[in-house]
Amino acid sequence: MSPPVDPVVSDPHLPTEVDVAIIGGGIAGVTTAYFLARAGRRVALLEKGVVAGEQSSRNWGWCRVQNRDEREIPVMLRSMELWDSLPKEAGIDVGFRRTGLIYATRSEEELESWRRWVEMAGTYQFHSRILSAEEARSMTPGQDGGWIGGVHSPRDGRAEPRKAAPAIAGAARRLGATIHQRCAVRGLDIQAGRVAGVITEHSTLRAAQVLVAGGAWSSMFLRRHGLDLPQSSIRSTVFLTEPAPEITPGGLYTSDITVGRREDGGYIVAANNRGQIEITPQGLRYARKFWPTLVARRKMVKFGLGESFFRGPQAFPRRWRMDRPTIFEAEDMRVLDPAPKAGVVEPALRQLAKSFPELAGTKMARIWGGWIDSTPDAVPVISAVGALPGLYLSTGYSGHGFGIGPGAGQLAADIILGRTPAVDPSPFRYERLVDGSRIQKPGMM
Repeated sequence: MSPPVDPVVSDPHLPTEVDVAIIGGGIAGVTTAYFLARAGRRVALLEKGVVAGEQSSRNWGWCRVQNRDEREIPVMLRSMELWDSLPKEAGIDVGFRRTGLIYATRSEEELESWRRWVEMAGTYQFHSRILSAEEARSMTPGQDGGWIGGVHSPRDGRAEPRKAAPAIAGAARRLGATIHQRCAVRGLDIQAGRVAGVITEHSTLRAAQVLVAGGAWSSMFLRRHGLDLPQSSIRSTVFLTEPAPEITPGGLYTSDITVGRREDGGYIVAANNRGQIEITPQGLRYARKFWPTLVARRKMVKFGLGESFFRGPQAFPRRWRMDRPTIFEAEDMRVLDPAPKAGVVEPALRQLAKSFPELAGTKMARIWGGWIDSTPDAVPVISAVGALPGLYLSTGYSGHGFGIGPGAGQLAADIILGRTPAVDPSPFRYERLVDGSRIQKPGMM
């Protein structure tokens, strides 16, 4: 079952030429389209399925600086400013609220890691604070979790995955960008050693600059053109409850359960729900580069074997012809919709009732699965590709791309426009993953 997502109007005709073609209609693609269109560039956004059909509507909706890898903090701080300003500037509703995030723990090791993070983040003037045991208990009403402390980020918040990317796509269209859904890109048009456009299922579109923002599909797409992108995906399950009494206005993380309040009064819920890394040809190809991250986060994931070994974005690498339908056009791949793990629901609802007695009897409203595209250091790629002039990437957001989306889109647009970016782009350069550089271990998540 797919999550609900607001519809977006498609333009009836694909242009013959634009300045920038964007592959992928998730939060990274639509925000880049918005900032490029605002700068006066002719932009076409190309999406094989529907805007926000994959991870941009399947996430928790948290917009947070708290516990980010330090390399992401500057662009995330910019994103928080844009979550505030974009709705008024563009005349849209993305459901953004600065509701705060609360973390509570009974682990001294976890609490110490939060202390170190808060000390580091203070150099960026970010206002998280460590909670005492008494404060953690008082800020988690109804719980008797034996908390020894926690952390509170009052300026963090949430937006609505159902509406955010579609609303921004609509705003980009009003600025002159064209939106093309059910328009799969089969490959790049490369002439004289540089990008000259894209070949879609409908026609060839000329463009001197192309941004690949294809999420879990990016690595397979690039490999068709001889470009390596070390990327793997984690299969996840998310479920939403029916509307229920408010126990927190934003997000609450504990070692027992994680909940996030949604605009309709329901909660995104997770309890003992580790992501699953399915063994695939692409995963095996890049296993060595991912090994340090797997060791560091081994408690957060489990391994398995599924149909993704044979079909989907991580299946057997292959070349395909541009003059006939590709996997991107297969009806079961237009919107990547992996089956959720229904078995997580009942244990999670029992834990929800145990943790918050006032939520006893709350029922699940909807459940869905997702593919979280990740890089070996869990930091995205937002970068030009030196080996192929005119090609740019915005991908590999590693499970925390929704909140960072506006800042990442502005950064990608600045790089494409040749402007001096508002934040340092060097942590996100593509070449760090392929030029033999030592890949850093991931920071906080």
